[in-house]
Amino acid sequence: MRPRWPADVPVLTDGAVTLRPHSEDDVDEMTQMCQDAQMVRWTSVPHPYARDDAKRFVREIVPQGWERDHRGWAVEGVDDDGEPRYAGNLDVRGLPVADVGFALHPWARGRGLMHRAVALAVQWAFVEGGVEVVHWRAHVGNVDSLRTAWRAGFSLDGTTPGLLHERGRLIDAWTGHVRFGDRPEPRTTWWDTPVLEGERVRLRPFAEHDLVRVVEAARDDQTHRFLSIVDLPRDPAAAQRWLARQAWGSATGRSVHWCAADPGTDAFLATVAVVELGGIDATSGELAYWAHPDARGRGVVGEAARLVVAHAVAPQDDGGMGLRRVELLAAASNVGSNAIARRLGFRHVGTERAAEPLADGSFDDLERYDLLA
Repeated sequence: MRPRWPADVPVLTDGAVTLRPHSEDDVDEMTQMCQDAQMVRWTSVPHPYARDDAKRFVREIVPQGWERDHRGWAVEGVDDDGEPRYAGNLDVRGLPVADVGFALHPWARGRGLMHRAVALAVQWAFVEGGVEVVHWRAHVGNVDSLRTAWRAGFSLDGTTPGLLHERGRLIDAWTGHVRFGDRPEPRTTWWDTPVLEGERVRLRPFAEHDLVRVVEAARDDQTHRFLSIVDLPRDPAAAQRWLARQAWGSATGRSVHWCAADPGTDAFLATVAVVELGGIDATSGELAYWAHPDARGRGVVGEAARLVVAHAVAPQDDGGMGLRRVELLAAASNVGSNAIARRLGFRHVGTERAAEPLADGSFDDLERYDLLA
């Protein structure tokens, strides 16, 4: 027997967040939510969104959904005044294979509500709703959705090109899944990017406003010479994908990236990262960096690398990454990188002959360094 809306809609709560049937009282705040720029950017809500769209959603779309295995709830949280308030929408669609969709009103973002709501809905779907697996998908670059899926215990599977078709365009999607019996907790370490302060440089997370100068640096001949096999972001679209890959690397425990910025102007000067994390040796990583031409000869990259290495080997109890070993690789002819390795106390441990491809098609020797905590 098909569930009736709203009588048969289960009310789910963990004390901090509640899933309940929608009501007419949600219309105004739902309208505000769906007019928000982030909703327009990352979802397929009608644009422009009118109050009548919200009414139709509450009166028709949600009730009809419960009649065809498209289970939708209103998400309710507690506002700053301690009052229960509409916070967003969540739905689990399909049987026995389902997918999850969710959205939050701006007032409710950053409060840790949605991953709790997703965990509640998924658990109900497994135990009461006849679902065996729930899939998550989001626009590549939607970091808030990625963090929600990660916190709710989804396995992060990868990127599927052209998986979504919205507003007449194909969109690449991040994907993940959770199965019945999986614990609702993160499966990987999410490497956040803490701010690290130096005298000539300030390390912080990348932002979209950095991408113009990132493209400038990636197009530089010297950058390209020693990074010919790296997918450098040499145009705006590639820079957006590069920024998204940073978030995915952090979420899957594989890398962490910093923007080395000018302390005065906040302009991008270099990128410094610890990559190759989460492999066979979970206590080891590789230091990687490249710079904007403006940063060369100023000691910026060396100082930024020193700050990152110190953070990488610092114990996790002290706020560091707790790595046992950091590796650094440099082409033999890359005088600057080899000098940085020596100044930072890395030990030269070997040379791989003709192992590093250069932009002109030739192969250079590859110098290998490491540093133990």
